Amino acid sequence: MTDATLPIQVGFIGLGNMGTPMAGHLLNAGLAVRGFDVDATARNRLTDAGGTAVSTAAAAVDGSEITILMLPDSSVVEAVVGDAELQRALKPDSVIVDMSSSEPLRTQALAAELRRDGHALIDAPVSGGVGGAVAATLTIMVGGSSADIERAYPALSRLGKVTHVGEVGAGHALKALNNLLSATHLLSTSAALVTGLRFGLEPEVMLAVINSSSGRSASSENKLPKFILTESYDSGFGLRLMLKDMRIAVGLARQLGCPDELGEDAVGLWAQAADALPPAADHTEIARWVQSQGRPASQS
Repeated sequence: MTDATLPIQVGFIGLGNMGTPMAGHLLNAGLAVRGFDVDATARNRLTDAGGTAVSTAAAAVDGSEITILMLPDSSVVEAVVGDAELQRALKPDSVIVDMSSSEPLRTQALAAELRRDGHALIDAPVSGGVGGAVAATLTIMVGGSSADIERAYPALSRLGKVTHVGEVGAGHALKALNNLLSATHLLSTSAALVTGLRFGLEPEVMLAVINSSSGRSASSENKLPKFILTESYDSGFGLRLMLKDMRIAVGLARQLGCPDELGEDAVGLWAQAADALPPAADHTEIARWVQSQGRPASQS
């Protein structure tokens, strides 16, 4: 992949916690960005950053060579892309980049529909959270044809490290599997922390040893010290969004005939936490939920 010619205009649909800083990086690279979000405050942020906020998704794609979607799930993506007004506004040679956490098989079906109408779709979900979006250090997992990815690469490369992982849908599959692993080790690490605390271990000592031993993970190295021990629980990624990605991963495993029993169990526990915690709970609050379960064993 090369970083030769930037597109003149990029459409950006979904200007939330991730989308706003990502659009800002494109603006800083000299691109014209036309952005839409259902939230007027988000549109105003884009205007303040120097972009053009528009009132409809169709207006965002109008004249754009590349259109980036940063939306909640496949259903929203399908509703946005399937809108008749947006379809009319799409340039025949434009590329739609779905950076949402969508379902891979639905992504493949949507790409096939768009291909029949002369449009290209690639999937490019990300890992790295709000911090990665702000710092432009996201891991970007891209699925699609080499030719289509080549066209989008100059814009995507402004947002982080781009890796071509396979055909359309491969990015969404890998993102879901990654988040299933992330959620599982966060749950397990949180449980280990609670056990250690109840035994009398100091959390800082536990993490120092774990992070120099075989039990270390992104949870022990990053999430526990930054968001859990500080009790800030403000990573910027919602618990229910994590649960959605986990369900995509175990659902894909079932569809492919290789059910993941550990993953299914983890989904069940995260679902219990989602029922117990507030709707806007950050995903790191799984540790708060783990700590609330049960009581210390009575001493004999």
